[in-house]
Order: sequence, then C-alpha cells, then structure tokens
Amino acid sequence: MKTSNPSLKHHILIGIVISLWSFLFAFFSRPFEHGYMDFQKWIYVSIGYSFIAFIVYIFVSLYQKYVYEKLDKWSILLESSVYILFYLLYTIMTYIYYKSSVIEGIYEFSQYLTDIMVNIILIFTPLIFFVRRYVFKLIPSKEECITLKGENKLDILKIKQSDLICISNSQNYVEIFFLENNELKTKLLRSSLKKIQIDFQFLVQVHRSHLINPSHFKSWKDSTTISLTQIELPVSKNYKNQLLSL
Repeated sequence: MKTSNPSLKHHILIGIVISLWSFLFAFFSRPFEHGYMDFQKWIYVSIGYSFIAFIVYIFVSLYQKYVYEKLDKWSILLESSVYILFYLLYTIMTYIYYKSSVIEGIYEFSQYLTDIMVNIILIFTPLIFFVRRYVFKLIPSKEECITLKGENKLDILKIKQSDLICISNSQNYVEIFFLENNELKTKLLRSSLKKIQIDFQFLVQVHRSHLINPSHFKSWKDSTTISLTQIELPVSKNYKNQLLSL
C-alpha cells in the first residue's frame, strides 16, 4: 500500500469531518439515556464527544507523520495501526468523559465497550476510511526522482525522471542529457549503457549507443532520425520497430 503522507492541514480537515460526524451521531442517536437528559445536556455530551474525536485524531495524525518520516513508506499494517490507536484513545477518553459529572454514566467499562463503543466503531470506521481515502487523493503526488550512479562514488546525478531526456554511450562513459531550469545540460558518468538500461527500465533503446526517455520523444525528423526535447538522435533499423510501437 503506497500512500502519500498528508500535511497537518489535511489531517485537520479529516479531524473536523470526524468531529462533526461524532457530534451528529451522539446528538441524534443518543446511544445512552441515564436519568433525565434534556436538549441542553445532549448538546454538552455531543460537544464533548466531538471535541475528543478531533483531539484524538490530531494526535494519531502526529503518530502517522512520525512513522511515515521514520520508515519513508506506508502499508496496510501501518494504516490499521492508525485505526487501532484512534479507537483505543477515543474509547479511554470518552469513557472518562462519560463517567464525569457532565454525564454521570452508570456503565462499567466492559459494558460501555460492548453497548456503546462497538456501535461507534462500526459506524465510524467506514467514514474514517472514505474521508482519509478522499483526502489522500487531493494530495498532489511528488514527482519521482532518479539517481544515476557511476563507478566512482562521487559520480552521482539525482534528477527528476521527467527531466531526463536521453543517455548516450561515450567510450567508457555514458553522457546524460537532462533539463535544468528548461536548459539542456549534460553530465558524464563512468558506467555502461547496458547497466543504465537494467537500472532504469523505462528507458527505450533506439540505437546501440543511445537510450531515450520516451516522454521526451517529439517527432520523426526523417526515417533514421528522431527529435527529442532540444536534441536529435539517430535511430538504427534494429530498434526502429520498438520506437514505432510507443
């Protein structure tokens, strides 16, 4: 499961939606009735539950941020841990609020868990899932960077994949053609075209001495030459069909 890590503002948005839903659920479903609980009392109860939902979710979002930055990845297991931590903290904090003088709840923790929290979990889980999924889609994906390495440890070029135009063989070196601030730049690395092709399989071979990034293909200049971004390259017969199939 590859997931972007939302910023704090995205998590605040999710927290607000969960908080609002928590208020509406508590106020309209009234999951418990202990003695005389009038309209004003349920307003207090609902505000308390919604506030706790918001605070707990923001805390959980900080946990997610920490784990994501530490591991630089996300998975179904880690996503599940978000829900577990959220419900664990939410259950404990709402039970404390439930037993306070505001509500004066009569359920023991085990009954509170089975009679109230189970229903809340069943209703909240789909909401949290879809809200998080929707907000994740709002986050622009980071453009993938690639790192080209030569035999020398200092021979490194890190660029955006979209900025790489082509790579040409140059004796014992490869010459990298790439864009930097929309200007054509080159860099020599001590490596082989074969190794580069194995490492970066999105590249297409058009000649025994040239690999291209197909996203920079512009047009055919003639039957043996292609135009790329700010550069032209020859195409050999052996690789022509491969290029035509793009």
